[in-house]
Amino acid sequence: MSWYRNAVWFVKGLREYTRSGYESASKHFNPADVEVNVAGRSFLVTGANSGIGKATAKEIARRGGTVHLVCRNKERAEIAKGEIVTETGNQNIFLHIVDISNPKEIWKFAEKFKNEHKLNVLVNNAGCMVNNRELTEDGLEKNFATNTLGTYILTTALMPLLEKEADARVITVSSGGMLVQKLNISDLQSGSGTFDGTMVYAQNKRQQVVLTEQWAKAHRNIHFSVMHPGWADTPAVRSSMPDFYQKMKNSLRTEAQGADTVVWLAVSSEATKLPSGLFFQDRQPVPTHLPLASTHSPPEDEEKLMEMLEELSQKFKSTSPG
Repeated sequence: MSWYRNAVWFVKGLREYTRSGYESASKHFNPADVEVNVAGRSFLVTGANSGIGKATAKEIARRGGTVHLVCRNKERAEIAKGEIVTETGNQNIFLHIVDISNPKEIWKFAEKFKNEHKLNVLVNNAGCMVNNRELTEDGLEKNFATNTLGTYILTTALMPLLEKEADARVITVSSGGMLVQKLNISDLQSGSGTFDGTMVYAQNKRQQVVLTEQWAKAHRNIHFSVMHPGWADTPAVRSSMPDFYQKMKNSLRTEAQGADTVVWLAVSSEATKLPSGLFFQDRQPVPTHLPLASTHSPPEDEEKLMEMLEELSQKFKSTSPG
């Protein structure tokens, strides 16, 4: 059935995920949804030095929000921050250097952040697609460490801060690739069988959808959402999927088009009128499974994922100061 899922996903993508799909969908957008002033609200965006993260941070800054950029590379992050400040005139842009694949670093950062700042909206955008199996210094498979465990730890660690605020939101940038994957909790770090970076990434993105649904059930006063940005022309796509990029480059969305739904979920009042825990594409909730694709998993597997991530995350918390 996997060939069927991949084929359906790709054909669907050719129609909906490209620039023309965005242009078609955007005809039905209400511009007033995002014509808002968010001065006084605090936003944290991971992976904010390029691509969808930077485009998101820039749009929030334009609307007066205080934006915390969480980036791994200090040099590139400084350039991105300067560009955002210059283009938007917003001085309330703060930089934090954190490697989202390093759990100890995330715990340490979150503890410090909680003591110094408030937070209204968390945007989990940082991600990676490593095509060969690589381990981090902690012995974690790198895609899983960044996309799943890093997202889990940062969100969990900042939850008490979000709980204090009215209209708190968490938005996670996933991918339509998750539609070809059923949750697999038996091999979270892809240690057995042939390693396929694209499918590992898609599995991580399925995990993010499950995380969002589970968090929405557990934390009723925070609005959780997860979204697919479509196929956008970003540095990550160029470096991780060069063949795909060469074939599709003339049809890819701009970074701003990819970020549009993230911004809408982060700032509009319309987004929070919809239930928490949904998966979005082009400002609309969409199904998390393709028809006939057999990607549904039993509830106990989804609960088990949360237990496994909690147990793993705590191992790294005990070694960090604070």
